[in-house]
Amino acid sequence: MSSLTAKAAPVAALTGAALVLVYTALISSADGITKMLSGGYAAPQLYAISGGLVAFFCFVANRVKPAPGGLSTTQPVAMAVRAVATVIAGVSFFYAFRLLPFAEVFVFIGLMPIMAGLLSGPILRERVPLRAWLALGAGFVGVTCLFPSGVSAVTLGHAVALSACFFGTLSMVMARYVGRFETNALALVFYPNLLNMIVMAAALPFVFKPMPLGDLGLAVAYAALLFGARWLLVVALRLLPAYTATPLMNLQFVWMVIIGAVFFGEVPGSNIYLGAAIVVASGCYLVYQQFVPQRRRTPARPVMPPAE
Repeated sequence: MSSLTAKAAPVAALTGAALVLVYTALISSADGITKMLSGGYAAPQLYAISGGLVAFFCFVANRVKPAPGGLSTTQPVAMAVRAVATVIAGVSFFYAFRLLPFAEVFVFIGLMPIMAGLLSGPILRERVPLRAWLALGAGFVGVTCLFPSGVSAVTLGHAVALSACFFGTLSMVMARYVGRFETNALALVFYPNLLNMIVMAAALPFVFKPMPLGDLGLAVAYAALLFGARWLLVVALRLLPAYTATPLMNLQFVWMVIIGAVFFGEVPGSNIYLGAAIVVASGCYLVYQQFVPQRRRTPARPVMPPAE
């Protein structure tokens, strides 16, 4: 059994990495729509619509192809923590995109691997090796290279983006925690978005503005992209440690450059590409680390699975 586990681990790592790469394309597209709509509407309007739609998509998907456990959960406390963290992160990112340039938010997204490493210890009991910390540090250095003038002053936008970074990371770490006990990935997407809809709907009467058909279509597209991205991420976080998955998410910088140039007229300098290269290299190194222990392990000493 141990040899089968050893052979399956590299395949799981590659599959998880591929899912994260697709996730970056979907979530960056959703972020672009967020920035488009954030100037004209309040967060509750976008998230009440998108949260309800994503929850509905989960319900339909479960009806079409029922998963083991359906939309129920055996970890209600952990699921509640994830749901609350997801709501706070979503609202924080919404206003971060309103208050900061599109590419500048990426510096805080780049902090997420560091926070994932910090949170993985107390929450997941996952040991983060020194080599991984070095790679995470290199990734953070790469992120700081993205901004030639640096973050010269702390503003409300930076504080909001930091909040988005922390709660977004907490949401992902809790998804991996719940994934240890159950396999119904749709539930991990359903409950955060259901809570999003309920909380935002309560505030919607105070901030609602009529939406033209084009903006409503963008909101629906946002919900579809968010559903696909979050479902893929939940699956990926069952296959990769959180501190490995989050650096790969920095690859969304590539998509952010494309979206920023095409839709917002933002043209990055050469130093930004250098920083992105460092970030990508650190993410690839962490995936590589998933293979090294398996190759160096001797078959004469089987590894017992950890007790849950």
